[in-house]
Amino acid sequence: MIDIDHADLRWVKSSYSDNGGDCVEVALGAHPVVMPVRDSKDPAGPVLVFPTAAWTSFVAAAAAGAFGEL
Repeated sequence: MIDIDHADLRWVKSSYSDNGGDCVEVALGAHPVVMPVRDSKDPAGPVLVFPTAAWTSFVAAAAAGAFGEL
């Protein structure tokens, strides 16, 4: 199991995000093999942790339009 101290993470969201509140934030560089993700509306809420390769594939697919218009 990978243990990450979530209190010390630096969270960022996409520059394409507006102020509507429907955003996720990621902690870039938190760990070499996982990508922590959280809801920007609930910074004290749960953190989902995805394998970095899976997160990278998801972002590339979303950018390519694989999920329709987001």
